[in-house]
Amino acid sequence: MMAGMSEGTSAQPPSPAVWPTLRANDARALIAFLVDVLGFEATVVYGEGDTVHHAELAWPPGGGVMLSSARPDDPWGVTKPGNFSAYVVTSDTDALHARAVARGAKVTHEPHDTDYGSRDFAVQDPEGNRWSFGTYPGHPRK
Repeated sequence: MMAGMSEGTSAQPPSPAVWPTLRANDARALIAFLVDVLGFEATVVYGEGDTVHHAELAWPPGGGVMLSSARPDDPWGVTKPGNFSAYVVTSDTDALHARAVARGAKVTHEPHDTDYGSRDFAVQDPEGNRWSFGTYPGHPRK
């Protein structure tokens, strides 16, 4: 049984408690890439026209990212488009890689086995961000 779940409850992953965030020059195109090519789920997208004020994308096994359109008057101003990197845990690296390739993703590292027991690959999204996927779930908590 997964930590934090009791018997008889749904297998729904817990809501993220840490939200990596990124900005995009074309947020709607980035959302489409992350959903259609990589398998994220858009849980909410707020905005008008080409502008996205706030979007949340869930990773089905758990976790997610938030993103919005880059703006010249961005009060946060620290996350420039194309400067984001994330490692995302997946149980089937090869199937996800095949999906990404079939849908035109730019693969920057082909699937490979690591010395710490993971199977990884990486892609670059249309904004230039790096998305690494692998089977390594992180070191167990004590």
